[in-house]
Amino acid sequence: MITVPYGDAMTTSVNEPLLLSDADVRAHLSAERTVAAIRSALVEHHQGTLHAPARAHAELGDGALVFTVGRLAGQGVFGFRAYDTFVGAEQLVALWSEQDASLRAVVHGRELGNRRTGAIGAVAADLLAKPGPVRVGLFGTGLQAWTQLWALTAVRPVTEVLVQSRNPANAEAFAARARAELGVEIRPAGSPEEAARERDVVITATNSSTPVLEAEWLAPGTHLTTLGPKFAQHHEIPVELAERGEVFCTDSLAQLNGYPDPHLFAGKPMAQLGALAAGDAPGRTSADQVTVFCSVGLAGTEVAVAAALVEALG
Repeated sequence: MITVPYGDAMTTSVNEPLLLSDADVRAHLSAERTVAAIRSALVEHHQGTLHAPARAHAELGDGALVFTVGRLAGQGVFGFRAYDTFVGAEQLVALWSEQDASLRAVVHGRELGNRRTGAIGAVAADLLAKPGPVRVGLFGTGLQAWTQLWALTAVRPVTEVLVQSRNPANAEAFAARARAELGVEIRPAGSPEEAARERDVVITATNSSTPVLEAEWLAPGTHLTTLGPKFAQHHEIPVELAERGEVFCTDSLAQLNGYPDPHLFAGKPMAQLGALAAGDAPGRTSADQVTVFCSVGLAGTEVAVAAALVEALG
């Protein structure tokens, strides 16, 4: 038994913290559980019980160690995520309990962070896309693209996916995996334009500093989620979306406004996703509106997902 000081009291902790890896995340963290945890965290953020300041950077020469922190007062947990910007090392998420001041878990690897981002995108698509099954256009074949599709299948029936990559072999491999693991109808797109046209949901998950699609390709009623660069000087989506889009949303205005570079849509009215999830903002109001979700990564949501993982482990 370990006794530790906590405020003015003394509390006891009898359990060793869980040390969890990507394998544990893959085995125990379902899309449905992850999306539910994220949806709840977004509402808590809107209601003021998720405290999530913009991420902090500790400069380390030609890169930085970045921290995102959060406290979910309603759940009695808090913690942080740490990752670097120079060698791409394993990420780390730490979770504490307020009840007994114990360190509940340490999660290392990339799966938890990627699944959390995927779940944020799924909540946005569920709230902003037109009701019903969705046809998806997906730009990118990396981990972020995968978890976006993985999480989306938990909130909407996905009837068809066209995946676009600069490398046709990557698109073929991604499609084969998605058919096998997610059971979706998917094939590589013949062109970027084909991937964007006549889609209910378009997801851009690239690192491109130039647009991967054109605004005019999006049909009325399309929902677009952008995960990659979206700044004035480098952006994976076209600047014309500022006029083409009618509803703009992000998961964290504090983070969006905290970047050193100006955002591509600076000056546009931008709702927070938590307000939509709580029913306090309208979101889409007509079937023909083009909606745009700018994913920036609400701090504290990694803590919510880590708590959901610990709960799943019993």
